[in-house]
Amino acid sequence: MENPTDLKYAASHEWLRRESDGTVTIGITHHAQDALGELVYVELPEVGRKVEQGEACVVVESTKAASDVYAPVAGEIVAVNEALGDAPQTVNEAPFADGWLFRLRPDDAGQIDGLLDADAYAAGPGAA
Repeated sequence: MENPTDLKYAASHEWLRRESDGTVTIGITHHAQDALGELVYVELPEVGRKVEQGEACVVVESTKAASDVYAPVAGEIVAVNEALGDAPQTVNEAPFADGWLFRLRPDDAGQIDGLLDADAYAAGPGAA
């Protein structure tokens, strides 16, 4: 699966999409979900929680292991993907679409510019 070029990526395998209202949507990459295997549970953060860049804020559990998901930028959580409570496998099926995890309002939009583009992610941390 190709990494969408309109997204930014963290070395820890999260993706980030800028939204028109100034928020960002965050999920895990195809590479990350593939390495984890079929997800059976997702523990999402509370709306209103403030997170720092690199802070663990989501736990995803698969049949293989549990893993933390980190905030690629600092900010306030403004929404979570409630549908994952009943269908955590959506992250496996559509990691860049319906499998998003949470949205946040960034404290410093400049942090986004420090993330990787699709080519840099594919050549480095996302290399198979």
